[in-house]
Amino acid sequence: MSLVEKYAPHLPYLRRFSRALTGSQSDGDRYVRVALEALVAGDAELNSELMPKVALYQMFLTIWNATGALLEDDPGDAELASNRIRRLTPLSRQAFLLNALEGMSVDDIASVMGKSVEEAEALMMEAEADIENELRTNVLIIEDEPIIAADIESLVEELGHTVDAIAATHTDAVAAAEQKKPGIVLADIQLADGSSGIDAVEDILKSYNVPVIFITAFPERLLTGDKPEPAYLISKPFQPDNVKAAISQALFFHNA
Repeated sequence: MSLVEKYAPHLPYLRRFSRALTGSQSDGDRYVRVALEALVAGDAELNSELMPKVALYQMFLTIWNATGALLEDDPGDAELASNRIRRLTPLSRQAFLLNALEGMSVDDIASVMGKSVEEAEALMMEAEADIENELRTNVLIIEDEPIIAADIESLVEELGHTVDAIAATHTDAVAAAEQKKPGIVLADIQLADGSSGIDAVEDILKSYNVPVIFITAFPERLLTGDKPEPAYLISKPFQPDNVKAAISQALFFHNA
């Protein structure tokens, strides 16, 4: 099996992980690109003894933790940006995202991060405690499946947030956002009347800036690289921790 066949299937999800760390599509993709360039140049290597996904993420985080925000566009602000990234994405958040978004076991997380299993577990517990202290906000759910919408609403309320409205169509979503400006939007991409959740979100964002998390059964359709893609993306069927991690990261970066 060639290197491309071995590692390429995991690249879209590495991009998702990188975007969650940076809170930005462009910055997240830039870090992945730099990591791959380092790999091609021989400045980084993949551990062949690990599973492909684990080895790829290990290589990426080795470069991420070594460079921090020094890869940002403006070198004059390198020190300030580096301090900001360290504040926004401590090791505990890396561990939590590896588990909640990427589905890695504690053993795999320890391998990726170069930590002991005990240290990885401690980092995950630290992240969960930090998440409980995140700012509460009001939420707009854009979802046309009543059962799924109810599940999301229940989870959001368990996290301490308030659901302002559940919208099943593009028109209802925009109207709900205008009536009560949400602190975060959770949106499906296919709605009841055949309209698009993506279009609804785009219209909402024309009026004001709000973090958005897309929830879809087909995440690969939004990770093509052909057009602007969401920084926060959850696959259906979702796990509660996936939603928790995405909401935490979205609110954390948006209010930073």
